[in-house]
This record gives sequence, structure tokens and C-alpha cells, in this order.
Amino acid sequence: MLKSLAVFSGTSNPALTDEICSYLEIAKGSMIISHFSDGESFVSIKENVRGVNCFVIQPTCKPVNDNLMELLIIIDALKRASAGKIVGILPYYGYARQDRKVKPRTPISSKLVANLITVAGATRVLMMDLHAGQIQGFFDIPVDHLAALPVLLKVIREEFSREEIVIVSPDAGGVERAREFSMRLKAPLAIIDKRRPEANKVEVMNIVGEVEGKRAIIVDDMIDTAGTLSKAAKSIMEHGASEVYAVATHGVLSGDAIRNIENSSLKKVWVTNTIPLDKKAENTEKIEHLSVGILIGEAIKRIHHEDSISSLFL
Repeated sequence: MLKSLAVFSGTSNPALTDEICSYLEIAKGSMIISHFSDGESFVSIKENVRGVNCFVIQPTCKPVNDNLMELLIIIDALKRASAGKIVGILPYYGYARQDRKVKPRTPISSKLVANLITVAGATRVLMMDLHAGQIQGFFDIPVDHLAALPVLLKVIREEFSREEIVIVSPDAGGVERAREFSMRLKAPLAIIDKRRPEANKVEVMNIVGEVEGKRAIIVDDMIDTAGTLSKAAKSIMEHGASEVYAVATHGVLSGDAIRNIENSSLKKVWVTNTIPLDKKAENTEKIEHLSVGILIGEAIKRIHHEDSISSLFL
């Protein structure tokens, strides 16, 4: 039992919070979240949190704006209740892809969200596998950046032998992530050179590296519509791979993602529970959910005791 620590859950992923609390051997913080008839959110903390280190678990996944606003209101309620540390746990950070201006007169929404969380009263944030690492610099408070690497590596080691696989990056931007997997597994690395002629359309051009006769594993941070993923799998098979799989931290799975995966060359896709799967995704045999609850729970314990988090990944 950890003293002076409380974990509160928003409505976006209560199952993950339950698992984390079970690992920490504490009860979930008592809180009521309700809504006015016009949709406004209202939060009431139902226990004394004065001086208590409070952790708020709320991935800002779909519906992104509702979950983000709920997170801000919970943090504000804890601040006004004189909580000690207030740590926002965002296993999935919404707006992460809007981390720069891609054309004139457009926002950097990822920075805006960072400002909102800070102003609301968070004293620290913890996130997992950010789409762009520089987002950590958007915050003026400490940021702990977790990686789902241990969870994803575990399933790869259980399902495959090192000699038969090749790790594949779906684009040049993901090479660093894929290289980390390749080094840990001591497996070869391949890179897909792709071009995007327009939004939501991907054309795979070439593969750098050898995939022929191998069981290819595509490594990515998130799967959104799965358009990139399905075309990457097709290209890999055309280059002689025996099978294609994928692992990703965040299963956004929006739009036609499920259909794209089901109709693709992919044998199986593993995603973590940073985002809960909807019923359609749960009923798909090709998609399997992995839990990051213990990993986040251990990180919370170390933050509370002011121990090292980076040692989790050494």
C-alpha cells in the first residue's frame, strides 16, 4: 500500500486505470464526473487530497476534445483541493501529430494542448511513445516519456525466433524506433521509402533492405486508418517476404482501419491498451491487445518515490 498517493481515472480508459490500481494495490480515487444538459462537464473530488500526490489517467483519444476538456477540469479540481503533486498520465497524447506548421496560417495544436495542461495545474506529465519526441519541449513542467518497447518486445520474442524475422520501418521518420527494436532483437532492419501525393493517400515506392523469405514485422507508434500499414504489408509481400505482422503502441483505428487490416496481407497486428478497442476491433481476429498497465503502474510508483524511470528500459 502506497501512502499519500491517489490515482484518478477519467472516462476514456477506466479499464487501464483499474489494472494500474491493482498493480499499485490501492483503490481508485473517489470522484464523480457528470454533465449538464448542454454537455458541460462537472467534476467533484469525493476524498481529501490535501498534500496527496495525485495521478490522473486520461488518454486523450476519441472523442479527443471531450476527453481533453475532462482532463483539464479534473486537474483544476485537484489543484483547488490543495493536492500535492498533480501528474497527468496521458498514455495517448491527442493532437501529437500537429507538432509543427505544415503550411502558412495553421496552428501548432500540440503546443496549445501542452499549455492548457500546464495552466490547468499539472506539475508533471507522463506520456507514452509520442509521435514526435520534441513535444516534450512544449511543456514548461517535467515530462516523463515512456516507451511501450518492453511490452512489444516481449510478444515478438514469444512469437518469433530471431533468425526468421526482419524489422521494418514503415517510413523514414520511424527508422530510429525500428532500429531500437532491431538492436534489441539482434535482427536485420528494412525501411520503406514512401511518398504521400496527398492527404490520406500513400504510395509505397521502394524497400531498402532485405525482406525476401523473412517474417517481416512492421514497427510503428500508431495505427490510424491503417492505409499506410496495409500498403506497406502489400509491398513487403511483393518483395518476397513469407509473412507480414505489425506492432504499434497506439491503436487509434479510425475510419476504415478495421476493414483495411482485415483485407490486407497482415497476419496479425498487436497494439497496446493506451487506447481502448471498440467492439468492432475486439471482434477482429487479426488484432490483439497488449497491456501497458504494469509498466505505467511501475512508473507511477517510481515518480511517487522520486526514483529513476529511465532504468525501466535499460
